[in-house]
Amino acid sequence: MTAGQGKFSPTEFAAQVRPARMASDKPEGLDRHADNEPTEFQRLAEDIRSYLSAPQGLTEFERKQYTEMLNRAVLGFVQEREQVLAVITDRLIRLRIHMLEGVQQPYQTLAEALFAEVIGLNVLELVLADKDGLEEIQVVGKRIFEVRGGQTMASNYSFESLRDVERIQQNLVLYNNDRINPRKRWAEVMLRDGSRVTMTGFGFTSSPTLTIRFYTVRSFSLDMLCAPSMRTINARIRNMLLAVLSASFNVVIIGATNSGKTNLMKALIAELPGDERIITIEGRHEMMLGRDFPDKNIVEYETEEDDPQHRSDQAFKLALRQSPRRIIHAEIRDLDANIYVRACTRGHSGSMTTVHAGSLEDVPEAITDMCMLDGRGMNPERLTKRITEYVTEIGIEMRLWRGRRIVNRIGELCWEDGRTIVRNWVLFDEEADDWRFPSPPSLRAAARLARSGAADG
Repeated sequence: MTAGQGKFSPTEFAAQVRPARMASDKPEGLDRHADNEPTEFQRLAEDIRSYLSAPQGLTEFERKQYTEMLNRAVLGFVQEREQVLAVITDRLIRLRIHMLEGVQQPYQTLAEALFAEVIGLNVLELVLADKDGLEEIQVVGKRIFEVRGGQTMASNYSFESLRDVERIQQNLVLYNNDRINPRKRWAEVMLRDGSRVTMTGFGFTSSPTLTIRFYTVRSFSLDMLCAPSMRTINARIRNMLLAVLSASFNVVIIGATNSGKTNLMKALIAELPGDERIITIEGRHEMMLGRDFPDKNIVEYETEEDDPQHRSDQAFKLALRQSPRRIIHAEIRDLDANIYVRACTRGHSGSMTTVHAGSLEDVPEAITDMCMLDGRGMNPERLTKRITEYVTEIGIEMRLWRGRRIVNRIGELCWEDGRTIVRNWVLFDEEADDWRFPSPPSLRAAARLARSGAADG
């Protein structure tokens, strides 16, 4: 950057400095003296980092806002970056430090050089410069992968040293009062807008990793999923899903990571009456229903499996006493499988969850296996039958196809001849790039749809 160009641009800085650093694993301006003592710049950078990480604000809310601002700055949000640069500049003025020897161009000011060290994302700035369709950044060692439109591809950029990856990790954990060290080699950061960062260090993974998943969807509805730009479903499937909601079927959604399970669940929730009591149970607040649906009657639980007082089974016990109309469980896991099964069979119809399973036929057995882990004496076949008929009444399979997230299959799970079968209400036809409707609802499901006043689409 040349003098007179105006505001410091981390992106432009990264573009200019990258070729100059190809020959070295150490950032410019950060070399240690021969006796391995830190340079003046390094000492000052540590002072700025400590200053920024110190709690700011009189109230807990103000302190959380400040931490959020730091996190957003590290993740490349422009307004927050300007705020942090102003804080660093003010700190230098208070310290009466205006320049240091050895701080090289292309930094225009000392504050900008310090910003790049304690906040900047190094070469990831170049990836963030093109945010169109960017859903996720995946860093494995020095390699970078980009996820756009559900497709993962190798980035044109890469880190020049593992130290740069570790520096970004340390900045993020420091600004969240967390740590990555030999005793704890991982950390997660979640922003209020839904952006999420997951990090692992040496010893837990073979090389440091950094995954940044951005919150990109701002509105949710079944109509949106019908839009030509998405084509996740069509109008007939939309009507079918509205009928499923109206008849309060219990729904289970399966699909690979990034196939659109959460977006579909949110679109279904968007269609529910605003006064219906909904309770969500998650390991981390990822669905963020309170944020996306501020006018709905929603209670959100965040559980911690290592804390007996706040595990998912305790959350379920409390949730069942809070008059839920529907329970939205982000993902069934071992500890809470039994409680979710009981909730679905004791008056909380219309609940929704996701399960890791290869096919809809495998879902009841997968939940049965989780239920059996608590050591209770249960007949597995009888339990699988009960789950099939009352817990996983309607199954939806999501899939990523040619860059689109689509509903690949909708089926009614039934128990016949001692096994789970699926009546396929909807199947995606790849050759026609459209959906087929092979089977109508069973007599039992049709009667339920009729009682609710809904049509099957």
